[in-house]
Amino acid sequence: MSSEDLEKYETEMELALYREYRDVVGLFSYVVETERRFYLANGVDVAVRGEGSEVFFEVTMTDAWVWDIYRPARFAKNVRVITFKDVNVEELAKADLEVPKGHF
Repeated sequence: MSSEDLEKYETEMELALYREYRDVVGLFSYVVETERRFYLANGVDVAVRGEGSEVFFEVTMTDAWVWDIYRPARFAKNVRVITFKDVNVEELAKADLEVPKGHF
């Protein structure tokens, strides 16, 4: 496999991953960004652990989707991440327009 073929394959995988993200993002409540990965999740808990300058973060997520092109199964029921850098958690805005139930 040439480097051009490999680059084309990775580009196609990234595009497929973006399309999957676009299709599933509405199913989740939070976006979580760590130093290594990007996640979508419906439940997030961040706990600061350690003492003094030896601080780390323990991030626990439920019903998560992992942004990783090399991971064959991106959905996970429970995820636990330990990181030594900051964690960014954002709540996703739900659509401003929702059709009321029973009113079609």
